[in-house]
Amino acid sequence: MEEKGTISIHTENIFPIIKKFLYSDNEIFLRELVSNAVDAVQKIKRLAALGQYNGELGSPLVEVAVDADKKTITITDNGLGMTAEEIKKYINQVAFSGASEFVEKFKDAKDANEIIGKFGLGFYSAFMVADLVEIQTLSYQDGAEPARWVCDGSTEFEISAGNRTTRGTEITLHINAESEEFLSKNKLEEILDKYGKFLPVPIKFGTKTEQIADGEDEEGKPKTVGVEVDNIINTTNPIWTKAPADLSDEDYLAFYKQLYPFSEEPLFWIHLNVDYPFNLTGVLYFPKVKNDFDMQRNKIKLFSRQVFITDEVKDIVPEFLMLLHGVIDSPDIPLNVSRSFLQADSNVKKINSYITKKVADKLQELFNKDRKAYEEKWTDIGLFVKYGLVSEEKFYDKAKDFALLTNTKNEHFTLGEYHDKVKDFQTDKNGQVVYIYSNDPAKQDSFIQSANKKDYDVLLMNSPIDSHFINHLENKLEKTQLKRVDSSVADKLIEKDDAVESVLTEEQSKKVSEIFTKAITKPGMHVEVVGLNPEELPVTVTMDEFMRRMKDMAQMGGGMGFYGSMPDNYKVAINGNHKLIGKILLTDNEEEQSLLAKQAVDLALLAQGMLTGAELTAFVSRSVNLI
Repeated sequence: MEEKGTISIHTENIFPIIKKFLYSDNEIFLRELVSNAVDAVQKIKRLAALGQYNGELGSPLVEVAVDADKKTITITDNGLGMTAEEIKKYINQVAFSGASEFVEKFKDAKDANEIIGKFGLGFYSAFMVADLVEIQTLSYQDGAEPARWVCDGSTEFEISAGNRTTRGTEITLHINAESEEFLSKNKLEEILDKYGKFLPVPIKFGTKTEQIADGEDEEGKPKTVGVEVDNIINTTNPIWTKAPADLSDEDYLAFYKQLYPFSEEPLFWIHLNVDYPFNLTGVLYFPKVKNDFDMQRNKIKLFSRQVFITDEVKDIVPEFLMLLHGVIDSPDIPLNVSRSFLQADSNVKKINSYITKKVADKLQELFNKDRKAYEEKWTDIGLFVKYGLVSEEKFYDKAKDFALLTNTKNEHFTLGEYHDKVKDFQTDKNGQVVYIYSNDPAKQDSFIQSANKKDYDVLLMNSPIDSHFINHLENKLEKTQLKRVDSSVADKLIEKDDAVESVLTEEQSKKVSEIFTKAITKPGMHVEVVGLNPEELPVTVTMDEFMRRMKDMAQMGGGMGFYGSMPDNYKVAINGNHKLIGKILLTDNEEEQSLLAKQAVDLALLAQGMLTGAELTAFVSRSVNLI
């Protein structure tokens, strides 16, 4: 049996394209060849289970070996094997059906995943790293003869009698000069660990030494001896392939440690398992969230039949769940996935919706089952939930029942509960319910205390997503407005009909305004004399809620760049009813008036963290002199 031939008259351009355009991603040759070997092993097991193969199965195994001296990498399996006719069909013909279309369509491709897997080219990824590929194979079929196939990366091939004596296939790659990095054992082990860590058939890569018990020494202490054993690099039955009922919390936590060895324990997890209208399994973990979003992303690994594809899962997982960690496995997503495929595929859209629903159901279940435990985790969970509320309408419909608002006393309320709590005290004269919030309780403590004296509740809104969440709440909740606690003096946060009147005459107010305007040296400060409770501070510096919020959103990249570049403007509220203002009016000494006004303004700036540098030094000196 000997035959030489040309693969196809139309394919002269294919090998240069494979080599040229896939070079940056050339490590996936190993993923492709090992995946093919695993498929071959699984198919023979399937045939045996169906009674279509009665021979000895043996232990299923795929072996990867490297010989740096001979410059070869060999992938061997004990799967189906092939006859010479099957080699012609599957290697020569199927791989290149539609080859002309391939050349036309992909000659300018940049992304390996646009090409590999199209037109059966998975096997031919071997030529990215090899200048000669040899197949030795023996089919499982009765009376089959071993066959050998050789190709040097041109369109010419040779088929002859092979020398394999056992069922299966051995593919030997003669590595080219540019790809000798793959002759490193460490490099190959790294690639196998990345793509094959959870393949369903054992993958052997060399051997390792294990210590086993070997009796006792003279003192009666146990002895061990080193034994060479197969180095199996994968776990063939990862937890997402098992039924949740068969798993303990320890199993889920051990798997998490395997995926993310240096991470803190997750808060909880969701086991995905659906087979209609698409196939999907996996485990998603809620990690303890840090405020650095980017550090958290790309921690979900996408698999197809236990073969790792990518950790870029943006189109499969809803945007707000990109901070989750874990594994998703779906045979309905092809091994060689491209962005354009993901965006257009109907199964991917269904998977996206399913994951959203499962996460919402899990959170609702946790909330219903043990609200106290749920509240304790809210600091971490809240970021996901708020992100989802803002970005995903379907999620909002479910999450509004278990989303929590937390106040500065660390009390938690659902959206409905909070509305009922504050509506009687915090409704303004126009019928708007006003939610007051703080984004920095330590810095805004004096404002919070002033609000609390009026029986106002103050919410805590200090997560990275809260500037967007606040706007979203205002859009969703009827006749509800949110104001930061330092956006105005406490008496003016919620406009009521029973406003405090100023004791000053119009002329006195004008004089006070002039004294304070002269005393203020900072730009963007606008003085206003108002009637407030005499117990309130004599001077309060605030920024308008709308303007400050737009600036916050500009900083978060919320498309408000125009506001971000505008100069800061502050309102300086002078409490006309405070005794200090009366004292200033009683003295005719302009220097003393200016000194007292300056001191009161600087105290207000200090309360806002706005007194720095030379101004702070001058304030301290002035304060010492006044003492």
